Order: sequence, then structure tokens, then C-alpha cells
Amino acid sequence: MSDAELVLRSTRVITPEGTRAATVAVSAGTITAVLPYDAPAPAGARLEDLGDHVLLPGLVDTHVHVNDPGRTEWEGFWTATRAAAAGGITTLIDMPLNSLPPTTTVENLRIKQDVARDKAHIDVGFWGGALPDNVKDLRPLHDAGVFGFKAFLSPSGVDEFPHLDQDQLARSMAEIAGFDGLLIVHAEDPHHLAAAPQHGGPRYADFLASRPRDAEDTAIANLIAQARRLHARVHVLHLSSSDALPLIRAARAEGVRITVETCPHYLTLTAEEVPDGASEFKCCPPIREAANRDLLWEALADGTIDCVVTDHSPSTADLKTDDFATAWGGISGLQLSLSAVWTEARARGYALEDVVRWMSAKTAALAGLGARKGAIAPGHDADFAVLAPDETFTVDPAGLQHRNRVTAYAGKTLRGVVKSTWLRGERIVDGGEFTAPKGALLARPQ
Repeated sequence: MSDAELVLRSTRVITPEGTRAATVAVSAGTITAVLPYDAPAPAGARLEDLGDHVLLPGLVDTHVHVNDPGRTEWEGFWTATRAAAAGGITTLIDMPLNSLPPTTTVENLRIKQDVARDKAHIDVGFWGGALPDNVKDLRPLHDAGVFGFKAFLSPSGVDEFPHLDQDQLARSMAEIAGFDGLLIVHAEDPHHLAAAPQHGGPRYADFLASRPRDAEDTAIANLIAQARRLHARVHVLHLSSSDALPLIRAARAEGVRITVETCPHYLTLTAEEVPDGASEFKCCPPIREAANRDLLWEALADGTIDCVVTDHSPSTADLKTDDFATAWGGISGLQLSLSAVWTEARARGYALEDVVRWMSAKTAALAGLGARKGAIAPGHDADFAVLAPDETFTVDPAGLQHRNRVTAYAGKTLRGVVKSTWLRGERIVDGGEFTAPKGALLARPQ
């Protein structure tokens, strides 16, 4: 470590081999060594002694709606990446909607990159979108560096991003499979949604009935069938229905290339606690019952669910009306995701190492960034979060960096306070104070 410029030392460093007291050497933004705790710092290196605070790899959030450009009153790269950094997230992958234009052509990708370039406090990559009429654009987007392609199997909520029927899904999937790309899917079946009771109004029970589990289950079954036939790589977004877990396990056992994510709100919130009219809890698919939540945790533990991402999908406060049928569906969770998941995981007997696996290592692997992100190991980017895991705080919306401070976690006491966040060896947040934006725009590794 003689060439190290920075040395971070902690009694608790989370590495791929486990948690231990260690000294981490950094040079030119890259981790060069993970050494014993008492290894001497070289002459000229800056030593940061973190004491008993936990040093963990910066989180990688592969499901974020930044909405910039076009709907920047909902969110934007400046505010979204500040919120992410405040929560220990050092890399995010932006969804192709709800920006205007959506990321469905190379030209639109370039527009979004130009907007993000000087506003990103953390590293940012981009998903492309698969629409009924853009099959010809998928390979060029792949070559331009998008990390994969998002598709909806039911209406997305915005007119400029229509969903795919089964024939359109097959065409897009075949094209993407031809270059071994990744198709990520919002899996709810429109026919089951149309058949469900649609009462509207403020009662959460009515909204929950309008987005039944069988809509997810059927869509996932159809996705598995298409992926099996085409030997395609597919990823199920924001799994909510525990009833789909046996389908996923069976598909994996027979070799279908399928991965799965869930979200903090499905793991920490329950339908039973959602007040009527409280549409800050509205998302699609919905937050379900406590028994369903327990089964999602079991699936995380046994590896059926690969990772945890926020699906940060904000809007202006006026769109969060008390009518669940018409309110915008989306949970804002970037800044709070680590603390929310750790609070529930700890109560269930899981370790912080598990949370790091679900929210950093596995998400980095999903995006193909596992050689650079998601681990405190030599050769990886020096992206870190420093966490006081036993400290608690009560969520005050006024303290959030999100552009619109509407949150389902308001008033909740969470455990785990992010003390500082580091990007490629530079501290970008310290005690709530931010540096100028230092994030880079990422492309899918070739």
C-alpha cells in the first residue's frame, strides 16, 4: 500500500469474506488493498479513522425514476442523487420513464445524459425502454451502453410509454436475446387487472383488491414461458406477490435465466397499517399483507429474491390525492432505503452483511458492474458508506433531499444513520453537508 493516498480504518469493515477490523487503502479512486486493522499508514497518506462505525460498500440502486428532463418538478438528477448520497447510495441506474422524452432511442439517451452530466452527485447509468414500436432501436441502445431494457405488461401510467402485449413482448425479447441483453419487466397482467373490482375512493382495501396477486402471478408465469422458449435473460421488477415465489423457484430449477428484486416498502410496510386516504403508500404492485411480507423475507434469505431496490418513483404532492384510484402510484425512498431495510432486517435476525449483499453486491451484479461496484475489495471503486448501525432517528420529511418531500416513512423511527458517503475515494457527504457533484455517467461494461 506504499502508493496509497487515502487509508480508511474501522473496527467493522464489511468485505466479501465477512465483517472484520481492517484498514482499506485507496489510490486514484480505487481500492488497492484491504489489510489488517493495525497496518501502518504509509507516509503521506491521509488516514481516516472511523472508529466503530461500519464501513460498507456504497449501495447500488438499479431502480430509480429520476424523471429528468421533462418532469423535473417531480424529481431531477440534482435532487435525486443528493438524496441517494445522503442514504449511502453511490450508484443508481435510471429508469427510461417518467422523463420526457423516455429513453427509447439513442437520441433520447443522449438528451438524458446531457442533462445528467453536471448534476450527478453519484455515478449514474441508464436503462433503455422496450415499446411496441421500437424493436429497431434496441440494438443501437445496447451498443450505446444502456444496461438493459424496461418493459411493462400492463399500462405504465404515462401515455408515452405504452405496455407490450404478449406478441410484442416476444418480439422485443427475441431481439434482446439475440445480443444477450437483459429485459427487466413490470409484471402485472392487464386482463386480471381489468377483471378486478375498481371502486376508487380513499379505502386502501379497495385499492389492494384492484391490484390482485394473480395479476402478478399470471404475468410472471407468461414471462417465464417466453424466457424459457427464447433462452432469454429476464428480471422481475418490484416483486410484491409471494404467491409467485413457487413459479420462480421452479423456473430457476429448470434453468430459466430469471432474477428477481423486491423493494423496501414491501419488506417494511404492510397493508394493515396503511391509513385510508394515505396515497403516499400507493404503488403498483401494491404493499400487501403482513403474512405476504414474511414470505418475501424468507425468499430473500434463501436466494429466490436476488436483491432489494427502491423503485423511487416520486411526484408532486398535488398528485398524491386521497383517492387511491387517481393518485400517482409511487414510493419515494432513496434517502431512507438503507435504514428502512436495516431496521426490519435487524429485528428479524439478519446481519448488516445480508443487507449489503441484497442492496450492493447483488444489484451491482445485476447491472454487470460487479467487477467495479458492490464490494470492499482490491480493484473496486472506492465507494463507501459509513454507518452508525445502532443509532436511531425519526423520519422528518423536511429533512429529506427529495424534491418532493412526501414519504410513507414519515414519523417512523428507523435504525442506522449514514455518517458519510464516499465516491471513488472522495467524501461527497459528511454530516449532511454535500460537495459539488462528482458523479460519472456509466455505460454497461462491454
